This record gives sequence, C-alpha cells and structure tokens, in this order.
Amino acid sequence: MHRPTRMPGHWFDELAAGGGSAEAVGFLVQGERSRRLVLLRELLSRLEERPALLGPADLGAIWRTVEQSEVRRPGCVEELLLSPQVGSWLAHALRRLHGTFAGSPLWVDAGHLAGVAVVAALRAGTAADLVVPAREGAVALPTLGLARLPGTPLLGFQPVHARVREGELLLVPTGRGTGAQPLTVRPLTAPQSALWWPTHRLPVRPGGPEVALDDIDPYRDLDRPIPPRRLTPRELDVWQRLFAEAVALLGPASGPGGRSGGTGPGTLRPEEIGRIVPWPGRLRHGPVAGLSASTADAFGSMVVARPPDGAALAETMVHEFQHSKLGALLHLFAMLDDDREEEHYAPWRPDPRHLPGLLHGAYAFVGVAGFWRDRIGDRAADPLDLAPFRFALRRIQTRTVLRTLATRAVLTGPGRRLVHGLTRTVDGWLREPVDGRAVARARAAAAGHRVEWRLRNLRCADEERAGLGAALRTGAPPPPVRQPLFVPASERPHWQDARGALYLRPDIAPDSALDVTVPDIGPDFASVAAPDAAVDAASVTVARGGRPRATPPVRADVLLVRGEAAAAREAYRERWAEAPGDPHPLAGWLLAHTALHPGHRRLLARPERFAAAVAGEGPEVWEHAAHWLAAPRPPA
Repeated sequence: MHRPTRMPGHWFDELAAGGGSAEAVGFLVQGERSRRLVLLRELLSRLEERPALLGPADLGAIWRTVEQSEVRRPGCVEELLLSPQVGSWLAHALRRLHGTFAGSPLWVDAGHLAGVAVVAALRAGTAADLVVPAREGAVALPTLGLARLPGTPLLGFQPVHARVREGELLLVPTGRGTGAQPLTVRPLTAPQSALWWPTHRLPVRPGGPEVALDDIDPYRDLDRPIPPRRLTPRELDVWQRLFAEAVALLGPASGPGGRSGGTGPGTLRPEEIGRIVPWPGRLRHGPVAGLSASTADAFGSMVVARPPDGAALAETMVHEFQHSKLGALLHLFAMLDDDREEEHYAPWRPDPRHLPGLLHGAYAFVGVAGFWRDRIGDRAADPLDLAPFRFALRRIQTRTVLRTLATRAVLTGPGRRLVHGLTRTVDGWLREPVDGRAVARARAAAAGHRVEWRLRNLRCADEERAGLGAALRTGAPPPPVRQPLFVPASERPHWQDARGALYLRPDIAPDSALDVTVPDIGPDFASVAAPDAAVDAASVTVARGGRPRATPPVRADVLLVRGEAAAAREAYRERWAEAPGDPHPLAGWLLAHTALHPGHRRLLARPERFAAAVAGEGPEVWEHAAHWLAAPRPPA
C-alpha cells in the first residue's frame, strides 16, 4: 500500500517565504521523482497497449536494458530519470500520445525511450542491443551528447541499431543505400570531434558538481523538439566565464541578507541547477537579449539568452530556479483556481496576465528582489551601486501583485499560506531603509509602467467615453467611473518600457537625446539600462507572437527622469504632435504634470479616463482637462 507524501510544515514555510533550505528543495526533488515515475508508468502503459507506436523498437528489450542497468549500478536510472533532458522528453512524449501536440513521427518521440536505455547501459557498464531514432543522421543520448553518423547524411528520421558493450557504443544504420556508415564511440570518455558532440559541462567548483550547458538535446526547448545548435569555441568560452562569475556572486554576500548557507529569498546553491540552455536562436521580430524561460517539466532547467555579465546570469538563474521551485510545489499542492482569464496587471509584463501567471511572477521576483537586497553595499558584486534601485523596484512591484492575488484569486489553504508567506517577506522588506534617491526612482519607474500599461491595455466603455468628452467641453462634472474594457489583443502591439529603463541609470541617459527627438542609443546602452528583463515561460509566446519594438528614449523621457518636469511636459506635447495617438507621450505628459501638481496624482490611478476625455482634442487642452478631471468632487 502506498502512503501519502507529507511535507513538513517548516519546509513549506521556508519555500513560502521565497527561499528554502537544501532539505526543503530536496523534498521538492523527491516530489519530482514521484511525478516522473507516475509519468513513466503512464508512458509504458500506453506503449504496452499499442506496441506499434514504437515503430521498429522493442519495448521489452528497452525495459530489460533499464532493469539490468539499475541492478548493476543502483541509482543510475533514477539519476537519469530526474535529469532535465528526460523530464522534458517524457512530458512531450505523453502529450504526443494524448494527441495534444503534433510534430515529428510518433515513433521518433516514443522511441527516444530507447536512447534513455542506451545511456543507462553506458553508465552502468551493461550490454544492450536496441533500435534508436536518428534525426538527420544524429542520435541523441540524453545527458551525454550527440552522435553523428559519418558518410552521406541521413535525411529526416531513420532507425539506427545501437549496440553497447563495456562502455563502447556501436551505431549502425538499418536502411540500405543511404550512404551513412557505422560509428563507434565511447560516449563517457570520448573528446569532442566532428562525429561526437559531448554535452558541455560548467563546473560549480573544481572537482565538484557540474551544470550541463545543453546546445544539442532535441528536447531542450520549452515545448517542441528543435535541431542542435552547437556553440562556437568563442561562445563556449563566454558562457564558461559568465557562469564562473555568476557562481562567485551567488556565494556569501555582504549585504543585509547575505550569509553563507542562507535559505532566504534570493539565495541559490548553483549545484541545484541542472541545465542551462543557450537561447536557441533569434526571435522573428526582435532581439532576444535579456530573455529567459523555463518549464515545470524540467526541474532546475532554464533557457537563457546570453547575458551581458555574470551578475545578469546570476540574477536570471535565481529568477528561473524560483519558477522551478514553484512548479514543483504546484505538482504537490493545488494553490488556486486555475483561472486563465488574462485581465490582471503584472508590473514586469506589457500585457494582461492570468492569476496563475501572477503567482509565478510574484514568486520569481521575490527571489530577484532578495538577490539584489543581499548585494546592497557589496561593491565587488555591484560596482555601479545599482542594487538599491533594483531591490526597491522589485519589492514595490511584487507587493502590488501579491495584493491582487490576495484579493482576486480563489486560493486553497496551501495557496493562502504561500501568498501570506511571500507577503510577510515583502512587507518586512518595505520597512527596511534604502537609499532615498533609489527609492524615489523606483517609485517613479513603477508608476510610469503602470500608467502606460493601462493606456495601452484598457479603455473606457463607449458610454463613459462619450460622457467624458461632452462633460469636458461643457465644464459639467465627469460621469461616474465604470469598469474599463480591455483593448483587443490584435490592437495591442508589444511595447518595451524604455522610459522605465532610464531610471536604472539616469546618469548615462544619452545627452544627445536632449538635442534630437529619437537618438540612436545603440546596444550598449540598451543592455545596461534594461532592468531585469528576464521573463517567465509564457512571456516567450508573447514575444514570439507579437512585434517587439526596441523603443529608444525620447528627449522628453530623459528630461522627466532627470527631474525637469516642466520641460518634459512641453516635450511630450511636441512628441504627441509628431506621433498622435501614441500612448507613450500621453503617459509621459501625465507623469510630468503630476510631478508639477502632486494633488493631481489621482489621474494616474485611471489614466484611461483622461485619454477618453481628451480623445480627438489636441494637447493644448490637456492641462485644462487635467485640472477639471482631478478637481475634488463632493461624494455622490
């Protein structure tokens, strides 16, 4: 009889606070082990019912190989089962068998199980004779590497006979007349060659654990198989350097939360990372700089666009491992009603978000905030003294999202405990003193993002819109506030918060922007100024499906960030004349105006009402409209 798995409450509370000890994370790993075993049993049951799904492969031979390997070397199969490579493949194969995903021939995805068995035999030193799938003449061996058959390359998908003896692998094409030739290789020890691409390894410490840098496994992406993209020697050197820098930064920090062996938010033991996948290409409509993503199918794995420095990689590793921890928790506990209505504000996204996505974002950015909190005052880790701003910004934004979750989400008991734990952490941080100038910039950046988000994603209903315009013209009181409507997704182009990025380093905002309307700031400024651009997995869909526009700062943005509100307000009026209808100058004008008239800050709560009131009017009426709409009214 199976007994239910019970998680000690103090471990749950450690994770609910945003951190987690090695023991708490270890419990999540055991939960993932149980889940993988359940998924594996489901896969085997399906294949037993329909053996033809494996094509030329034989399920009995595959499973005997796995059993013999585990008997010879206990634990080797479990280690393989828990790898990100097997986790991603297993979930994809089951989606194929359930008919929820299409792609390559089904026997190729299902037959990858034989490749897993071959790796088990190689690691255990047992014998095996199996049929494995080849993609374009290459056989993937999860966690080990990619074997490429010599001779004329095979096209498409082909079965290949794999023979394992004492750590040696012989691959023989089964088709005739292909021109491909057999290959013999020792995958555990063979160096890289034209025919054998071993999985790159990033050492956490000399002689210690390693993290896979995976550029070849077909299932390394988030949802579908992709071809290998081997890093050049120069690219590999850069990744090795960045990882070494990141590991050094993730060691004991000297900030307010830094301590050796810490368990708080933002702490990460690098050996808990299983795999880093270099982003496998470019987005169709823009660069991938700053992007990262992960999937709950592969605990401890992350897809990362090459960052500019070790600190950015360390932050991304923290961010994505937070997603892994929460994904594992969600495999154990239902946290909230799975409401997928995308109608909530997420301060780190350009589009509306659903509640499960908000929970993931809040958990990830609690980790990011903790990472920068621990590095305040640590000039070795933060030579430009940017940590106070980053910490201040993320604690403000995360608290906003936690408030939404507490008031709008239908939470279960564990869900309430999780949100309460995160809230307690962030509320404690909000009471901590931080450099006043950094806090002021963080508040301005947070307010600016929210105002422009509302202008781009929300609009007043037609009746309210007409009433606002008529009341402005006659001087009558504005109509009552009504629930805003969402702008249709087809009318919401992807946007980047270029103005918010300036608040990170206002000292390096280009002076040329004060002389020209749209300066060419170049990639160097963008990489320094873009604050914490790591995104969760769902953001990848948005970026791929939309049309990201790298919006450089305009003259008005620089003036606003530098505190010249009056000049910025006039510059935004001029910018509107050049780009009428653009929400960016309208949002900027409101921000500059409320900086000059603090009593009008209520306009920032619902900027879509201001936009509705002045629709069809020129910027010459904006100030009059602002005074009219912000004027105090007697209660109805």
